[in-house]
Amino acid sequence: MSDLETGELIADLERDGERALLAKGGDGGLGNLHFKSSTNRAPRRFTRGAQGEHRRLKLELRVLADVGLLGMPNAGKSTLIRAVSAARPKVADYPFTTLHPSLGAVRVDMNRSFVLADIPGLIEGAAEGAGLGHQFLRHLARTRLLLHLVDIAPFDPGTDPVREAKAIVKELRKYDEALYRKPRWVVLNKIDLVTAEERERPVRHFLRGFGWTGKSFIISALTGEGCRELAYAIMEHLEQGKPEPQRHRGTEKQKS
Repeated sequence: MSDLETGELIADLERDGERALLAKGGDGGLGNLHFKSSTNRAPRRFTRGAQGEHRRLKLELRVLADVGLLGMPNAGKSTLIRAVSAARPKVADYPFTTLHPSLGAVRVDMNRSFVLADIPGLIEGAAEGAGLGHQFLRHLARTRLLLHLVDIAPFDPGTDPVREAKAIVKELRKYDEALYRKPRWVVLNKIDLVTAEERERPVRHFLRGFGWTGKSFIISALTGEGCRELAYAIMEHLEQGKPEPQRHRGTEKQKS
């Protein structure tokens, strides 16, 4: 919550039951009963209460999730959240299928689980308002880990996964430096569209072109390949509770 006129942050309620004072009410007045005495049984005296505070507020909802999904439209984010949780966001073969944030609880063991958040896909220019994803990036503010989903086998031969991945990271940094600094893993999706004999080449080409030396995973959200291993790795990371150092962010090469 922030002041609509000044933009000052008033409160950020992160936990269930947390409270905050938004505007202080005025001190109450004294009624005639307060002035009753043994000699004045029906007093007509009273005092007026003081004026309370008035302010106009801006309320912003941010979902609570442990892990957030980033990626271009049709990268397979909704398919992944369907594969690893009971959430059922809409999945289709056209861009911007996801119009609202989706949450899914991922249970890896009896007493081990985390919440995964899916937001509409980002496109180049998102920080300036292009597309839909910029409207929902705030929902990733409280996550502890970001998964950058990349379509490793796009149907359009003119699509360059490396260029698109760099564009996503660039938009993330332009939107919010703190969000950009969060621990982030690369997840190469749709590997089922590449034959087993040919998988190594596009994966190696992407990681080298993106300049990524951090943690990466190869999965197929559609078939479930690699999803279990990814879920367990996420759970272990969250349980450790330590931020993962980012040795390279994927966009630094563009500055040279």
